[in-house]
Amino acid sequence: MAQNFDSLKHKKLFLFDIDGTLAVGDTLYEGSADLLAYIEASGGKAYYITNNSTRSGRDYVEKFRRAFHLETTKDQFITSGYMALRFLQEHYPNGKIFVLGTASFIKELRQNGLDITETAEEDIDCVVTAYDSELTYEKLIQACKVLSTADMPFYGTNPDLCCPVDFGFIPDCGAICNMLTDATGRKPVYLGKPSKSVVDLCLSLSGFSRDETLVVGDRLYTDIACGINGGVETCVVFTGEARPEDMADTPYPADYCFGNVKELLMHCTEAQNRNFR
Repeated sequence: MAQNFDSLKHKKLFLFDIDGTLAVGDTLYEGSADLLAYIEASGGKAYYITNNSTRSGRDYVEKFRRAFHLETTKDQFITSGYMALRFLQEHYPNGKIFVLGTASFIKELRQNGLDITETAEEDIDCVVTAYDSELTYEKLIQACKVLSTADMPFYGTNPDLCCPVDFGFIPDCGAICNMLTDATGRKPVYLGKPSKSVVDLCLSLSGFSRDETLVVGDRLYTDIACGINGGVETCVVFTGEARPEDMADTPYPADYCFGNVKELLMHCTEAQNRNFR
């Protein structure tokens, strides 16, 4: 872990995971709103890079306003669902795509011109599995049927095994994909974090440099790995999945480790104050 906190004064683009990092459910963690206000006041920008594909950018704007009393714009939310949409538009613009996901996710794909099916049909070009809070056993059967009876690419929106909620954790996309892999022997290629394309897109949209960018998250193998893959500094907070003892032996070491985002804000503020002395 980097010991020179003074480098935090140079950070302008903050790429935040949401669940387990800034909030859990409809509860915003202490310090989150203050950190976002600090970023805006210092001329920076916050983007939200979440592997939760159950909501669109518009859905998140409404949730941040309703639950957190925070004003955001749709372009600030880079979801794994959005990354999947971009990928599918580029590689399967005219293909038939089988999707296991929420009604909201499937609606967004269809509204953007993609041919989506939720049942095992002929001539399917690829399979996409997302975090599905509306998962049924019938959906799993349909996905297994497609994967077992035809040879086509298999994609997952994100490899997260669990999603933080107010009482602990629930299965995420990675766990759903593992069920499909155990049943069919097929392994997916993941499209969201930890892909470096997430960081690259945020840099392109914001205009900030890699040196000015910090990825902040609670999960090592997605959030921190995403920052490492994207060539930017990273910060893990211990309000979600990762624990301090995980830092001793991980292939995804974070540059900064804090108990929560309130501690990150404290070090950012102190670094700025030292800069102006």
